[in-house]
Amino acid sequence: MLAELAPIVAATTLWLTRAFPASGGALAAALCEAQARQAVTVAARLRYPTAPDSGPGGSAELDRLSGAGEDPDDPAWRCWVDEVVASWAAGLLTDPELAARAVARLTRGARTRGTPVGFRHLLAPDDHDRRAAVLLRHPDLIGPVAALHHERLLERLGVGRGLTA
Repeated sequence: MLAELAPIVAATTLWLTRAFPASGGALAAALCEAQARQAVTVAARLRYPTAPDSGPGGSAELDRLSGAGEDPDDPAWRCWVDEVVASWAAGLLTDPELAARAVARLTRGARTRGTPVGFRHLLAPDDHDRRAAVLLRHPDLIGPVAALHHERLLERLGVGRGLTA
């Protein structure tokens, strides 16, 4: 991953896991974060195939959509949240076929069989993963976030135009 994407991935993952927290204890929180981070990493790499030329827009619209309020004790990280990346990640978390297509696009040419190890929690969640991220993967709850930039994600992946990803 480009080093320039690290703050975007970290902040957007944090936003997703705060807006749609894990169900359970510390292990569930770690599994939920792993799924969110993998989805955000794929989304960020799709959105920024080269170094970003401008910063992300922050979390204000996402906070409004999800009902999450700003954190008055630590608002600085929120400026690194990328609304498009969050929306695309939400779409990947709720649509396994779209997630597989996105990862395939990123790993094109790589010699992999089955699920790429770096994206197992996103592409092949087990029962522990699903229980931990029940809110994060719930289409009714995260749907408004996923819908924000869904068409742009489909365009980026060439879905619906007879193109392969």
